[in-house]
Amino acid sequence: MVLRWRRDGAIAAAVFALCLLGGVLQIDDTVAPPRPSAYLIAAVSAVLTLARHRAPVATVAATTACGMIAAPWGLLVTPLTVAPTVVSAYSLALNAGRRTTLAVLVPCAALLTVLTPFAEEDFSWEDTSRLITVAAAPLVAAVFARLTRHRRTYLAFMEERALRAERSREDEARRRVAGERVRIARELHDLVAHQITLANAQASVAAHLFDTRPAQARASLDELVKTTRQALDELRATVGLLRQDEDASAPTEPAPGLAQLPELVASFGRAGLEVSVAHEGAVRQLSPAVDLTAYRIILEALTNVTKHAGAGQARVRLTWARDLLRITVSDDGAGPRQPGPQGAPGYGLIGMQERAGALGGELTAGVRPEGGFLVTAHLPAPAADATPARGVGRRALSEDR
Repeated sequence: MVLRWRRDGAIAAAVFALCLLGGVLQIDDTVAPPRPSAYLIAAVSAVLTLARHRAPVATVAATTACGMIAAPWGLLVTPLTVAPTVVSAYSLALNAGRRTTLAVLVPCAALLTVLTPFAEEDFSWEDTSRLITVAAAPLVAAVFARLTRHRRTYLAFMEERALRAERSREDEARRRVAGERVRIARELHDLVAHQITLANAQASVAAHLFDTRPAQARASLDELVKTTRQALDELRATVGLLRQDEDASAPTEPAPGLAQLPELVASFGRAGLEVSVAHEGAVRQLSPAVDLTAYRIILEALTNVTKHAGAGQARVRLTWARDLLRITVSDDGAGPRQPGPQGAPGYGLIGMQERAGALGGELTAGVRPEGGFLVTAHLPAPAADATPARGVGRRALSEDR
């Protein structure tokens, strides 16, 4: 507020000086001592400009009236004499609408010159050009004010746009963080559920054979140690993703894929579930996202068979079409136990459906009419690269039986 009053005071002082300077000019381009009327008009007009922010229309009208009486009082009407009106016109155009500005300034510009021809003797064409300049001065000031107003509006719009863009980036960052948390939680669920299920099955086998077949029980316990060690390694690798980027000890192991399918089948075989794998079509390299999703779907489906189906055999079939990979996992058991009274799917099935849907595919699961449970997934797999997948081709086909 103090700064504004200082600024307005400086403008009023400048207006007073300009108006007084216009009052000392003569028609013959000479300078005469200022008359008392020049002091009076300059002082009143300068004081009136202090009210241009609160009452812009009234200020323009009052300063115009001061400019009108300059000629009858013997003063030469010039752009310097009407400087208070010019300043008031600028403030009016800066704060008021376009229609209001035109409705006020056009009559004022005309009134500033209407009495001059009658007050001055020997009115000439040079005087006419001078009066045209006087009339145009408030209008030119209004044009500059409108340009300033448009620039301020543009800058405010760009600032608001930058703020919205910043908020959008923050929202996008939060969404990405939330998505990454969901992904890590899904990975934790898949590996923990798989490894704990295998460990439980191996421990059950060891307990069952402890008295009758000690050697096989010991072998089962050895497999249990390997399974738990692998579970800890995978858990450490996944949780390591939560470390800071500068942590050099963060793991860099590649994500699992169909190349690890033989090891996965062997681990379930050691837990007592016989799994057969069959391929149809030309096995090819998959994108990392599709490769990981296919592996996780098979892992989750076989884990559900081990936990819920009570089956001894499971069949995995991968059909390699031109732009599609079809995965089916079936078993010969009684089907999964319903997790709730309403038969709602468990988190494992939901996770598989979300993984497939995230890639634009689909997954269905349900009890087969002939018994057992069937999981079917369709994943988009464009045949951009027909090169056999590393570790999947001959190695995986050797598992077909």
